[in-house]
Amino acid sequence: MTKSELIEKIAAKMPNLTVKDIEKIVNVIFGRLTKALVDGDRVELRGFGAFTVRSRKPRVAVNPKNKKRIEIPEKRIVHFKTGKELHTRLNASSED
Repeated sequence: MTKSELIEKIAAKMPNLTVKDIEKIVNVIFGRLTKALVDGDRVELRGFGAFTVRSRKPRVAVNPKNKKRIEIPEKRIVHFKTGKELHTRLNASSED
């Protein structure tokens, strides 16, 4: 789902809010979430899941086209773990 699709779905369920207001709200939420992750904090949305930042160690890889070795530096990645409620709902729908 893209951000614009999310805004459209929220607008359909909340007709009392304008699309511009919903867009501002979504941007603020995503902005705060991003800032927290950049600062190294853990972000938890109850019933949905938790976002954390993990570090990947530097490594050496091989370019498959020319077989040259490439040094890949250490990098930080976002990790998501589903919450119990979301996990249960996702697995329940596949059993039907």
